Amino acid sequence: MRKTLIVGGAALIAIYFVGGMSARHEIFPWPQLSALRKTVVGEKPAAPSRYSFDDKERLIGDESKTSVTCPTQTDRTAVLLILGQSNAANDGGQRHRSNYGARVVNAFDKRCFIAASPLLGSTDTKGEYWTLLANNLIASGQYDSVVLAPLAYSGSEVARWAPGGDINPVLVDTMKQLQDSNYRITSVLWVQGEADLVLGTTAEAYQQRFMSMVDTLRQHGVEAPVYISTASKCLEPSNGGFKEHIPDNPIVRAQLALSKSGHGIREGVNSDALLDGDDRYDDCHIGGSGAEKVSRAWLNLLRGGSRLEASR
Repeated sequence: MRKTLIVGGAALIAIYFVGGMSARHEIFPWPQLSALRKTVVGEKPAAPSRYSFDDKERLIGDESKTSVTCPTQTDRTAVLLILGQSNAANDGGQRHRSNYGARVVNAFDKRCFIAASPLLGSTDTKGEYWTLLANNLIASGQYDSVVLAPLAYSGSEVARWAPGGDINPVLVDTMKQLQDSNYRITSVLWVQGEADLVLGTTAEAYQQRFMSMVDTLRQHGVEAPVYISTASKCLEPSNGGFKEHIPDNPIVRAQLALSKSGHGIREGVNSDALLDGDDRYDDCHIGGSGAEKVSRAWLNLLRGGSRLEASR
């Protein structure tokens, strides 16, 4: 009896591993069993998505987008290059669209589309607040048109943006595409830091890698101010669980030091201080009320408002 159980158990283990290997590599008998299951159960194939992505999961196509002629840049046109991780990407809890038609556009791959969440050029397919910011910039009378050029990767650490990192060549290509479209970047907006806090990046390493990325911008003709946000807070367990009172937060220390270092680097929005728990729909990513707060803070900065106003 015991021998029978041992033999039976060994057979089950063998079947498990053979099944797993055949499914992983799409070899016999997995394709045949899968096809039989679909026939018997009546499983329907997944509906085609309206979205398409590149090999880094960046959104590069959306069938719902409205293509328009790219607006000609004047001294009343803002061209915003948006960089960072998920809180700069399409991970917001509220979607937005242009209130001004083709006066607010999403520039991507030398083409322009009426801005609407999610924006082409960044990862994920939820909401974002950059379109809201663009609407507010026009409503304020500061600009007649706004060009949004987002390039943000969820979960990306600063090292990936520096020379040698996998995002740096994409950054260079994005700048070249904007230049080929006769656009001069007027502001660079950086929202990133949560990943580096979890990874344990030192303040010195963060500063060095960020400055290397800024050097990339300058070497390719971007003379615009670079606004660096104070951003490190993410309470999600998957992000390590941000502790509210870190005695010495190296990422915040680096971000604040960089904002005072010159080189055209300016202090951006302090989302760590600005947002409370109700402003983040999952304790990390920015929801509807948070979008209102950060877009208003960015508006104050880009209109020349004081740093104090932008942090309220």
